[in-house]
Amino acid sequence: MRWSKTLIPTMKEIPADAEVPSHQLMLRAGLIRQLMAGSYTYLPLGWKALRKAEAIVREEMEAAGAIEIHMPALQPIDLFVRTGRREAFGNVLFNWKQRRGNGESHFALGPTHEEVVTDLIAKHISSYRQLPLNLFQIQTKFRNEERPRFGILRTSEFLMKDAYSFHTSLESLNETYQAMYRAYCRIFARCGLEYLPVEAESGPIGGDASHEFMCPANNGEDRIVHCRATGYAANLERADTGRTPPTIATSADAKPLTKLHTPNVGSIEAVCKFLKCKPERMVKTLIYSADDKPVAVLIRGDHEANEGKIRRALGVKKLEMATPEVILQVTGAPVGFAGPVGIKCEVIADHDVPLIVNAITGANEGDHHIVNVNVGRDYSLTTTHDLRNAVAGDPSPHGEGTLELVHGIEIGHVFKLGTKYAVSLEASFSDEKEQRHPIIMGCYGIGVNRIIAALAETKNDENGLIWPLAIAPYEVVVIPLQEEQPVLEAAESIYSQLRQSGVDVLLDDRAQRAGVKFKDADLVGFPLRVVVGGKGLQEGLIELKWRTDAAPTKVAVAEAVSSVLKQLTERRARESAKVPT
Repeated sequence: MRWSKTLIPTMKEIPADAEVPSHQLMLRAGLIRQLMAGSYTYLPLGWKALRKAEAIVREEMEAAGAIEIHMPALQPIDLFVRTGRREAFGNVLFNWKQRRGNGESHFALGPTHEEVVTDLIAKHISSYRQLPLNLFQIQTKFRNEERPRFGILRTSEFLMKDAYSFHTSLESLNETYQAMYRAYCRIFARCGLEYLPVEAESGPIGGDASHEFMCPANNGEDRIVHCRATGYAANLERADTGRTPPTIATSADAKPLTKLHTPNVGSIEAVCKFLKCKPERMVKTLIYSADDKPVAVLIRGDHEANEGKIRRALGVKKLEMATPEVILQVTGAPVGFAGPVGIKCEVIADHDVPLIVNAITGANEGDHHIVNVNVGRDYSLTTTHDLRNAVAGDPSPHGEGTLELVHGIEIGHVFKLGTKYAVSLEASFSDEKEQRHPIIMGCYGIGVNRIIAALAETKNDENGLIWPLAIAPYEVVVIPLQEEQPVLEAAESIYSQLRQSGVDVLLDDRAQRAGVKFKDADLVGFPLRVVVGGKGLQEGLIELKWRTDAAPTKVAVAEAVSSVLKQLTERRARESAKVPT
């Protein structure tokens, strides 16, 4: 391809509305342009990179035994109602009513395709002999992102690879789950990404086990808990800590209870300011409705409650913050003044709570708090649980080592769905004894756009993008420095020979100064630059420079093509060596 024949609108200045490096660089390098909030056009360079990532995903999915299909983005709302995801997605789900003929139909744009694929399987799979089966597609998804930002990292329309597996047993599901897990490791390694598989919550997708694949990045929106010593890694929503229940006993240093008047002071921050204390001396009393039963959860004031852990500790399916009416019923006070002393509901506590001596809590009375609250004397606990988000320095749940918090970009997610969708949509099979059972499912997603964004976010320097060969829009850029005929002919010859050899190469044939061409080449991030100049030609030499090298090397004109091909082969081999088998 010739630069003059394609569309690469590079930008010198950083766009004012671009917040993170990936967004800034993808705009400046001419990969994308915004149509409206959360919606982007991929320009030729961006589309080439995206298609290369898509090709790697497709190759690895097929190698792992998945079969490609293509499902409609337009879906009937009834499927989401039957699975309960109409409510679970809420405003995230694009849905509307449309007149059809003499009636009215209610549609949704697919955020994922669990319902559609399960409905398909329910109609065409009936016997254990037809299973297992793994189907995948690479399709546009739609979600009503309320705050689209960070370029293509958070959009309302995005390209996703989603796969769905169907099984007769958990053993079969586990085999496919591991195959998909290995395929994901190969995909991300082939794309040149640093990645970290982490334990994760399933969220509105549903299911009982899942892993996210994260790309560590300073501007990542997800927080990851990681222990380098043990290798433990988990999304903050899922991360356990190695803390254990402490001895529950009243401290010998316990002071007498004192009730204080704290008018209009209902938050941890406000109480600390009013009483001139630190939040770690506070005990937050959070009132939840757990399967419609009120429960008080005690957390240290400087920590964040983890609702996934609370739900698991209580063994309930539904957990939500209690209404003000319920809070008033169990505490006798408005929101903001709950405490464990005399509360009228079940109480559970995080491991750290009994260790707080002479704590400060709500008094279960409006505009009042109690100081010097101690376990055993003032309220009772039989045990404690891991109920809070992990923090840096917590012990690892896998033995020695401590946890650290890093930010990451989610690039993939694998789920063990179980029978949630099969039961809702009546997808079942007959076993050897002609008995019917719900089909057991797995689900495996990759944000193809996010592969590109994660690379742009993490592979860059002060000059621009740094693409791995596998994803680079063009592997090589050939740059003639002058408009002189010998220079143009030599550049044209090298360009043509590289194309004939199967190299993805761009000829920068613009009538621009050398400095402009070099800056654009670095900004776009072409892995290898071939420079043809008049002075070099007179000496029988051309320059080769890899994007990350400090200086170019010179080779004979006659050996230019063979040298480029050799170096590309060597670089591909080094990149391939990083891919797990």
